[in-house]
This record gives sequence, C-alpha cells and structure tokens, in this order.
Amino acid sequence: MDRLVGLNALLQLWVFGLGAVVGSFLNVVIHRLPLGLSVNQPRRSFCPHCKTQLAASDNLPIVSWLLLRGRCRHCKAEISPRYLLVEVLCGLLFLTVYRLDHGDLAQWREWLGVLICHWVLVCLLVAGSFIDAKHYILPHEITLGGTALGLLGSALVPQLMQREVWWHSLLQSLGSAAAAMGGLWLVVEMGKLAFGRRRERFEKPVAFKVSQPDERAQPQIELDGEVTAWDEVFCRDSDRLILRCLSCRVNAEDFGGGEWQLGDAGLTCRAGVHQGRSWTLDQISCLEAEVSEVVIPREAMGFGDVLWLMMIGSFLGWQAVLFTVFAASILGTLIAGGSRLLAGEASWGQKLPFGPYLAAGALIWLFWGPGLWQSYLSLMAR
Repeated sequence: MDRLVGLNALLQLWVFGLGAVVGSFLNVVIHRLPLGLSVNQPRRSFCPHCKTQLAASDNLPIVSWLLLRGRCRHCKAEISPRYLLVEVLCGLLFLTVYRLDHGDLAQWREWLGVLICHWVLVCLLVAGSFIDAKHYILPHEITLGGTALGLLGSALVPQLMQREVWWHSLLQSLGSAAAAMGGLWLVVEMGKLAFGRRRERFEKPVAFKVSQPDERAQPQIELDGEVTAWDEVFCRDSDRLILRCLSCRVNAEDFGGGEWQLGDAGLTCRAGVHQGRSWTLDQISCLEAEVSEVVIPREAMGFGDVLWLMMIGSFLGWQAVLFTVFAASILGTLIAGGSRLLAGEASWGQKLPFGPYLAAGALIWLFWGPGLWQSYLSLMAR
C-alpha cells in the first residue's frame, strides 16, 4: 500500500512537471503569436531584451527563473514574472485536471482520452487569456484552431461529450459550438444597440485634442488631460465619437462651434455653420476643440469573445456554455468593479478584456460544473 501511495505521488509530481514544461512553451506562444512571430523559429527561447538565445540550463521551467532571480544571465534585464506564473499555473491546472479526471483503470483508454482533451483545453484557455489580458485580442489560431481541436477530440473520444457513439458526440460538440457562437453573437449585437455608447457632459468646457507624436505610431486622443490610444476608442470600423464643441480647430483653422463626428472615416461637421464639411484622417495634421459633451463608442465584448466561447462549447458542451457566460459575468462584475473602486474610476476610453473571465468560468465548470448543474436541476424539480 505504501508503495502504491509513493508511486501515485511520483506520478502526480510528473504530471505537475509536464504542465510546467507545457507552460514554458505557452510562454513562447503568448509572447510571439500577437507579434506575428513564428512559435518554432527560432526553436530555442531568447531574451526579449538582448535577443540572446538561452542555454538549456537557463530554460528549465520554474527552476531557471528562480535561480536567475527573474533576470537575464547576459544583459541582466528583468524577465517578467508572467513566465513563472504561466509555468506554475499550467502545472497546477494539469495536476488538478488529472486528479479530477482520474478514472477506472479498466477503462484507461477512455479516461486518458478525456484527460488529454481537457489538458489541451487548459492550454488554449491559458494562452488565450494571457494574450487577451495584454493585447486585447483573441487570435484565430487559438479560437478557430481550438474549436477544430474540440470537434476532433469529440469525434475521437465520445466520452468527452458523455456519449458512446462518435458521431453523436461530434454532433453534440458541433451543436454546442454553434449555439455558443450564435447566442453570444446575438447578445453582443443587442448590447451594442442598447449600451454601445456612453454620454459624458462637462460643467465647464474641456480640451480635446488628436495628436500623433510618432508617424509610425497610432494617433492619441486627449480629453480633459487623459490620453487614450486611438484603437482603444474606435474598436470597430463603424464606431464614431460625437463632439459638441464651442470651438473646433482643424489644421490651425477655427471652424467655430457645432456638432462634429470623428471616426476611422475622418471628421465631419454634423450640425453648425459648416455642416457637411468633412476631412479624411490623412488630411488632418492637427485637431483641437473645446467640448461641452462627448458621446463615446463603447465595446462590451468583441467578436473574438464569441469565437472564444464557441471553442469552449466544442470541448465542454452546451451546459458549460450557459454556465460559463453566467460565471464570467459575475466574476467580471466583482473583479473589474472591485478594482475600479480600489484604484479609482477608470479612464474614459479604458478597455477591459472579457476573455480571461470566460476562461475562468470554463475552468470552474471543468472542475465542479457537472455537480453544480445537477444541484441546480434538483432544485428546479422541487
């Protein structure tokens, strides 16, 4: 008995180590994929500061970061704690999934197949969450590629959908993915109609300015002293910023007050003496105004979140989709709302990634969801 306990402990240690090794690779994906870099060329990891390729001894998951105290051996630049966090997190998630999915050895093929599929899902959730948290994007390589892996896993391992026949499982996975995509897409579009704009009025006129310090960088928008990147305000091609101005100066020429519309298509006077006058963005070298009111486009969720939930549905089924959206909404409200209260009111153009909250909801379902679902059904049956 003691020998079996010892072997099980060693196996769990191996599973944690496997997760840490996979986490080390995910760090490469998280760093390179949003930048358009190949994840396998160069094959060996390199310092993001001095670009020196790392020796094998400096690339050991968890251990190397701790021994080097989070700094590059060559240039001494600080290496982000994210690298350590991802490796530890993947190790813990791999171990947790193993402990929960560990089934009857007599059916080892089935539980091993489900285990591998869940490990793949964990990898996708971790990589996508960290990319979304930093870059506010969910790459198609993860969302669409992950959906394909979920469908393939459901066909090869019907037990993933708790089915016995492969095509039953595949149809359920496909239906769950489609329902997730269609349902959340409808929510996003309805949300844009209902909450897609935010109006701010000022007791006294405030300064508004669009500038581009570097020709290679995107323009910056300054409102009452707060600077926001252009793409944080204009997330979609259809987004428009409405300005009610006491004065508006385009290329140092004053065009007086009125209502002006700004977006990717350019600047247009919607009401006032110069109504109908317009400029494209490349015709504007300087834009300044004194504004009394602004109507700001607001993006609650993007289409990347829709594809993200579709991927989750392909692995976990339609019940998980409902639970994930519900749990993510609660987590987002509590965490984002709480951080705003602690740090003060968020800036007028600030974006908050929703992908990590959806990932957290999916992990909660993966670990405890079926039991929670059965409890809910039992409660509703009373």
